[in-house]
This record gives sequence, C-alpha cells and structure tokens, in this order.
Amino acid sequence: MLAYLLAIFLSAFLLFLVEPMIAKVLLPWFGGAASVWTTCLLFFQAMFLLGYLYAHALVRRVRPRYQASIHFGVLAASVLALLLQARLLQPGAVWPTPDPRHPALRLLAILAATVGLPFFSLSATSPLLQAWYARRPPAGSTPRPPYRLFALSNFGSMLALISYPLAVEPLVSLRHQLTGWRLAFAAAAIPVVAIVRDNRPPAATDQPWPVDRRTPPPGWKLKLLWVALAACASTLLLAITNHLSQNVAAIPFLWVLPLGLYLLSFILCFERAWWYSRGLFLRLLALSLAGMGFVLHYELSNIAFYWQILLFCGGFFVCCMVCHGELARLKPHPDHLTAFYLMVSLGGALGGAFVGLVAPMVFQGFWELPLGLAACAMLALVALYRDPASTFYHARWRPAWLVVVTLALALIANLADTVYRQARAPSVMVRNFYGVLRVFDSGGSPDNAVGSIARAVASDHERPQRQLLNGTITHGVQWLLPEQRRRPTTYYGPGSGIALALGETMRHGTVRVGVIGLGTGTLAAYGRAGDEYTFYEINPLVIQLANSEFTFLRDSTARVNVVEGDARLSLRGEAPRDFDVLAVDAFSGDAIPVHLLTREAFALYFRHLQPGGVLAVHASNRYVDLEPVVQASAASLGKRAVEVESHGNADLATEDATWILVSDRTDFFADPDVRDAAVELDNKRALRLWTDDYSNLVALLK
Repeated sequence: MLAYLLAIFLSAFLLFLVEPMIAKVLLPWFGGAASVWTTCLLFFQAMFLLGYLYAHALVRRVRPRYQASIHFGVLAASVLALLLQARLLQPGAVWPTPDPRHPALRLLAILAATVGLPFFSLSATSPLLQAWYARRPPAGSTPRPPYRLFALSNFGSMLALISYPLAVEPLVSLRHQLTGWRLAFAAAAIPVVAIVRDNRPPAATDQPWPVDRRTPPPGWKLKLLWVALAACASTLLLAITNHLSQNVAAIPFLWVLPLGLYLLSFILCFERAWWYSRGLFLRLLALSLAGMGFVLHYELSNIAFYWQILLFCGGFFVCCMVCHGELARLKPHPDHLTAFYLMVSLGGALGGAFVGLVAPMVFQGFWELPLGLAACAMLALVALYRDPASTFYHARWRPAWLVVVTLALALIANLADTVYRQARAPSVMVRNFYGVLRVFDSGGSPDNAVGSIARAVASDHERPQRQLLNGTITHGVQWLLPEQRRRPTTYYGPGSGIALALGETMRHGTVRVGVIGLGTGTLAAYGRAGDEYTFYEINPLVIQLANSEFTFLRDSTARVNVVEGDARLSLRGEAPRDFDVLAVDAFSGDAIPVHLLTREAFALYFRHLQPGGVLAVHASNRYVDLEPVVQASAASLGKRAVEVESHGNADLATEDATWILVSDRTDFFADPDVRDAAVELDNKRALRLWTDDYSNLVALLK
C-alpha cells in the first residue's frame, strides 16, 4: 500500500512541479508573453488526455501480467529521454528563433521535444495505479474506494504548485531546479518497481478486466455531461489565468494560484462527498458569477490587483467546486474508472484547446471568460434538472425553478451584452498570441484626421486624439490635428527621462537610437534629418497598427527601421549597432518580460551601445517595482544609474513616467537638465542579482 501511495503522490507532485518550471524556461523565447503559460497548460492537458487514454487501453486490452511491465518500460524510456535531452532544458538553450506570427505551434513543438514523454508517463501513472488497486488491492491492506487515491493525486499536485513560487523559485536557480527534477523523476520509478512485482495475478484471473463485473456502462448522455463539466472548469482555469496575467503580471505565482484552486476543488470533491454542499455552493455560484460579470461588463480592470485576485480567484474556486462537485456526484462504479478519467481529461483538453488555440484565432477580445461563466451557469441548471436527488428534478413550471432559470438567463444576457458592446465599440480591436490591442478615438473628429476607424466623440470642443491600448494599459496617444500630431505624448513628453537622454545626446550631433518596444512609435517624433531610429517589436499586430492608424513613424524626418521579433534574440544575432541611446520600453504593460531585465540582457545592451552610450529603462508599472533589479544589473556592470520621474499633463496628453538612465559617461550626468531632474537610486531592498538562471518577480510586487 505504501508503494501505491508513494507512486501516486510522487508522480502527481513531479507533474505539477515541472509545469511552472518549464514555462519559466521557455518564456524568454516568446517575449515573456502571458500566453506562454496558457499554451503550456494546453500542452499539459493534451498530455493528460493521451496518458489517460493509454491507461484506459492498457487496462481494458492488455493482460494484467504485462501491464505493469509495459508501464515500467515507458518510465525507463522517459528517464533515458530526460538524460539525452538535458541540454535542451537548460536556461539559455539555443532553439531556432520562433516565428512571431505563429508562436503557439512552435511552443507546443518545443514542449513535446523536451518534456513530452516524461509528462506522458507521469500522467498515466495515477489512473493506471488506481485501476490496479480497484482490481486487486495490495495484500494485507484495507480496500478503500480508489477515488480517494485520485484525491491524493490532486493533493500532491497542489503541494507542488504551492511550493514552487514560495520555496523553489526564490531559492533555487533554474539549472538546479531542472537537475533536481530529473533526479526525482528517476527516484519516482522505485515504488513502481515494487508494484510491478506485486501485480502479477494467477493465470486464472489474468484477464484484461475481471469477467464477473456486470455493472452497466455509462450512457453517452452521461459521458457528454462529464466532458462538459470538465471542459467548463478547464476553460475558466485558462481564461481567468489569462485575465490575471494580462492585468497583473505573467509570473509563476499568478499561474499556479488558479491551478492550485482548481486542484483543491478536485481534492475536496473526491475525498469526501460532504465537502460539496450543493445548496451552499450554488448560492455562492450566483454571487460569484454576478460579481465577475459586473466587473467584466463595466471593464473595471483598474481596481487594485489584490481585489482582482480575490474576486476572480474566489469566484473561480466556487465555479470549480460546482463543476467538480457535480462530477463527483456522477462518478461511476470503479469498473468504469479509467473511462471516467478519460472523459474528464478529454473535457480538460477541449477547454484548453478552446482558450489556447481557438479563441485567439476567432475572437477579437478575451471573450472566452464571459462564455465560460455563461456555460457554468447553464451546466448548473442541467445538473439540477437531471439529478433525481435535486428538488428541481425534471421541473418545468414550478415558480422556484422559473426564478432560478430567469436569474441564470439574466446573467447570460449581461455577459452577452458585454461581448456585444466590445465587438460593436467604435474602435479597432485585434487579437493574437500576445494579447488584445484596441485603437480608439476621443475628442473632436476633424475631416483631415488620419486613420480608418470610426470616432467616439466625447465633445466638439475637445482636441481629437487616438489611443492604443494593450489590455488595460495605454501604449500610445497621438493628437489628430496636423499641427499637433508630431508632439511626443504619454511617457515620452518633454521632461521625461528619455526626452532628457535624447536631448543631451542630440546636442553632440546626429544620433543612432534603438528602442525595444514599438507601441505607436512615439519616440520617432524626436527624430531629425540624419538621425536613425531602430525599433524592435515582437508583436506583428503592433507593427501593423503603428503603420496604419498612427503617423509617428512616417512623419519622422529621421531614418526609421522596425525589426520584427523578440528584441533580445534580434540583438543577439546582430553586429554591434553603436547606438547613442538605447531605450528599453517593454515594462509599462502588466506582463513583464523578465528576460529583458537580467544581467546577461544588460551586457547585451551595452554591447550595442557606443562607449559612453545611455541605456534608458522605462520603469513605470502599476504593480511591479523595477528599480531594484535595474540598479543591481547596472551595478554589476560598473555603470551608474539614476531615476527621473516626470508628471503627466492632460493638456499635453502626457502621463506620469519613471525612467532609469544608466551610463558610465560623467559628462552625461553633469548635464544641467539631467542633473536637476535625476535622483540617485537608493538601496530600497536587498535583491539577489537577476540572471538568465535566476529571477523572482514576486519579490518585486508592490
């Protein structure tokens, strides 16, 4: 029995420990995009489906005396694959540069090449051992329902998720994390060996499944409901993770929190039936759906991040308790255990594919979250209607049933209106792997205004302007009147840190400027004849909108180049560019690309700067305090760093901005404008130097 417990616990623990680990390794290759995690979740759910399918086929088609040996062979092959592929998993491993237009497919291929077989073998271990236990419990043990082993499996998974951001990530480098995981994977095969030796039945009972089992198989309607409930919970898992990553930060802590709650609901619902009190959780479901629907309807994304986490994670947990609680109520006899797990994993994979692959291609906005909430309300009604133990069993015109249905339909109508208003808003809205972009106008609407989109006119006396938003973050504003449209706005106005750096450098002659992060191309407004500006941008849609809806790039008298792809990968493949100023403007959004903040990244920046060149880092961020990590990297290279804060002005369309200027040129810091505005960075907190092998974004949350 101890071997069963250890094997199931360790396989689940290692499964969910490697998920955030490998996602963090791969983040730099895809620009630090929040969608990296949801795509990884899609891959993991697909591997779960294959693992459960393998376990189901093995139990149903193969004689028991061969099942254990076959699975042990799969585990041994996985250990060998990990040893052969060790270099592929190391931080900084060289992969072909991903196509920024189709990154999800490349990411899935990399995951399959690195952790595909080990993840597959681990995902199959738990259902396979539970099936063996249900068929032939260990000698001397007290037989218990195998579904409690499923709860143990989910407990191991949740423990791994909790331990990663709280203990593993802050204390252990990525390289050592991966080495330790490979060793633990090999050790996890030991209890399976004990089970293999104990799982060889007498010839009389050596059938793929005992012939005396006569429990009726579940019907297709019940299987469809299993799939739907699992798919709904999976859809909400990825959609809410997406929502938090886009509006707070793309960090392991916010990846594992929803996933941990997802697993906790499995543990509670399958460990004891009384954990899921249907009456209580259905009432909580109504409140949770109403609260999340209200925030989505009125686009209240600027509320404090802890309130967002509390509302959406709390509401998500209630939704999962309902979906998984109803699944637990519908679980079949252990004879059909592997079929049940197969349907649950199929639902999980379908939900993941919907959010990770289908939604970015067919939706303009993040509409999978409202759809998931609406589906949860509908499935709750279906469960109540078809369950003989429910007071609403086959109810039709009972007043209480009509009230419940009316409330559910009102919620669904509200969510549908949210999607409709966003789709019909007078703006351009486009979406891809990197997020949702919106362009909209405000103020007056002159006949000679640029662009092709409709205007939302606030009042005739306001000066017209156009904005670019990525999620909830402003990435650029342009005045539309011809005499105003070349004025720098938002974080780049007069008095900002980047304006001071450019102003001091331009007094020495023509300049070569590099900019990581295009936005609307506002910095090109500073360009003069003879200057050269090179922008690096990973999102093809940003480049498209900067050229079609804004004119900063084509109005500039400087020579302007735009390089598509991740800036760090692009710079690594180029000869030194001899920039006078390099602006790193990739952190104002909420998904922080950590790989642009490491010591190796700063060393690369200064390789492309002239001696005495200026590195300007835009550190404005609502939730993350970037100053300590920038200061640590600058100090490690022997550079001086100062902070320049500027205040916004509505009349100039500028916003509060924080820039950190890094250089070793004494006369730059002695310039009167720079000297008067700059403030020396203080040691706010002790911070371990960030490298490609170590980072801890949670420590920088404000």
